[in-house]
Formats: sequence, C-alpha cells, structure tokens
Amino acid sequence: MTEPPGRRERKKAATRQKIADTAMRLFLERGYETVGIRDVAAEADVAVTTLFSHFASKEALVFERDDEFQRRFTQAVTERDAGEPLVPALRREVHAMVRHCSGDGAGPAWRMIDGSQALREYEQSMMLRQAEALATAITADPALGCSATTSRAIARFVIAAYSLGREADDPEAAVDEVFRMIEAAWQAGSGSPDVRDEAAAVEAVAEG
Repeated sequence: MTEPPGRRERKKAATRQKIADTAMRLFLERGYETVGIRDVAAEADVAVTTLFSHFASKEALVFERDDEFQRRFTQAVTERDAGEPLVPALRREVHAMVRHCSGDGAGPAWRMIDGSQALREYEQSMMLRQAEALATAITADPALGCSATTSRAIARFVIAAYSLGREADDPEAAVDEVFRMIEAAWQAGSGSPDVRDEAAAVEAVAEG
C-alpha cells in the first residue's frame, strides 16, 4: 500500500535530520577532516546514496539548515504584513535567526567551522546564494520599487548583519548596529524620485 504523502514527507524529514545530527556529532567528536561520508552513513544506518539524496556534499551536512534560512530571508519580504516596511521585517527575521545560531551549545560547531578552510569557503558561497535569493525577492516586490543594484546592496547588508551577529559578543547589539546603517541608507534613498539615488545611498554606507 502506498504511504500518504504527509507520512512520506515526515519520514524523509526524520531521516534527513537523523543524518545531520549524526554527522555533527561525529564531526565534533572526531574532527571534521577525519570523518568521511561513509562514516556518517554507517553511523546513521543509511546507504551512502540515501545520504546524498538529502545532502549534496560533506559541507552541506554542517550547514543543514541552509535552504530553510534562505527561505526565511525571502519570506521576510514576500510574506510580511501588508503595509509593513521592508527593513523592520528583515531586522526581525535576522534577530530570530541569530538567536537560534548563537544559543547555548552552538559554540563548538562554530569553532569547527572557523577552523576549517573548506567549511569557511562553503559558508561564504552559501551567504552569496542567500543574498542573491533575497535580492531577487526584493526586486520582485513592486511596492518597493527597487532596482537590481539597490536590492543586491540591501541583501548583502542583511546577510552581513546575520553573519556579524552570530560572531559578536553581543549578537543583538551587532545586528541592530548594522540595521541602523541599512535603515539610514534606505531612508536617504526613499525620498528621491530616481531609484538610482537610493542605490547610491546604500552603497555609500557600505563603502563608509
């Protein structure tokens, strides 16, 4: 008998989470560089092909919430309340994500990431993907009237706020500091009839 779609999806999600949890435990216990894909699959009691059906690479096992975070960034734009300004909606989402990633127990994982060139490079490419997805969502919103340049500049600032926040001794303050710059640039540009002036305002803050 065929399983209902909802049950199938729950089983897939449970398997994915089991693999990710197993991988992180092994990486922290033995070291990221010494643990291979086959080690993770064996410990999680799944086939290597099953592992790769959920995760495209070894690095993706560490950043297992990459897709979820990218979706949350874009949904902060697309699903905000009618009439809600863009910047506060993004700030609220970044605060929530930073609280999750800088909570108790997160330190060892971030130290592992910071100590691995492969993981740092993957993190950088992941952040670029997230920024591009966020920029696309901002550009697509007709109520915002943003050019592609403006959208990309804002998106990169937002991703930077998340990255700097999770590294800071005071994550909340770090996020607020970056968002004050974003808000200042947004306000400076929003009064101009030419959207190119808005882009210039955002980029001027980035360079300063």
